[in-house]
Amino acid sequence: MILLLESLHAEAEELLAAQAELVRASDPNQPPADLTLVRAILTRGRGRIAEALLARCPALAVIARAGAGLDNLDTAAAARRGIPVIFAPGANTNTVAEHTLGLMLGLARGITRDARAVAEGRWEERGRYQGDELGGLVLGIVGFGSIGKRVAKLAEAFGMQVRVAAHGSRECPHPILPLRELLAAADVVTLHVPLTPATRNLLGPSEFGLMKRGARLVNTARGALIDMPALRAALGSGQLGGFAADVLDVEPPAADEPLLGLPNVLLTPHVASLTAATYRALCLSTATNVVRVLRGEAPEERSVFR
Repeated sequence: MILLLESLHAEAEELLAAQAELVRASDPNQPPADLTLVRAILTRGRGRIAEALLARCPALAVIARAGAGLDNLDTAAAARRGIPVIFAPGANTNTVAEHTLGLMLGLARGITRDARAVAEGRWEERGRYQGDELGGLVLGIVGFGSIGKRVAKLAEAFGMQVRVAAHGSRECPHPILPLRELLAAADVVTLHVPLTPATRNLLGPSEFGLMKRGARLVNTARGALIDMPALRAALGSGQLGGFAADVLDVEPPAADEPLLGLPNVLLTPHVASLTAATYRALCLSTATNVVRVLRGEAPEERSVFR
């Protein structure tokens, strides 16, 4: 029996169903009561696989996330129980990097704001246009994994000056700075680190205070990397010139979330990885490697979290 906390691409579900019966949770975090026969649990970004859930599955052989981040899986508890963790690192590199640059452009040029003005018949907004080119701006990339690297290449194509804050980055072709120095130097900061206890609230009041007044921030990693009250305060004071994100600490945001009414904020609903090609690829990759584990075969080495 295979438990799906969230739906997957149809082809991935067919692959899993050919191996074992599929059981679906009615809610990502409300699995069925009887889990005694469950051998695999798969989720995407919402369903949590916590230690309490593992304990309810005595036959469990593998858990998996169809994605790259693992903050919604208790990997330590899985390791203690000897349960392998499957994920899809690198599958979303290109699409998230492209989305990141799209958010930068949208924020710098005011594309969404101006398109809305035209649709509403306010062509005269052209006379009040304010926008920046990306070329020549200093881009600070926090985290230099596969997505950070791809963002750097795309940013260079726009003529941006790339700086990096990352631990253990080797053969990095860009200047590597401590986070505090990077924040002070950058016109645009973009986040590409995983969410861990060490990176939660990575950017707070003191970090925003270090940034150039009017600098912009982009986040396509995890919402909880940012101290949200500090973010709201920095935007309100003008210390931060703009914020664009595909992720928030609370998703969806509350109807009274102050960010929703700000003209210098651009938010998308956690869709950076949901292009048709990438969604299919990461779901199929995850399902294929889960099936390999269930069959007693070796999964792809890179798909196993270590």
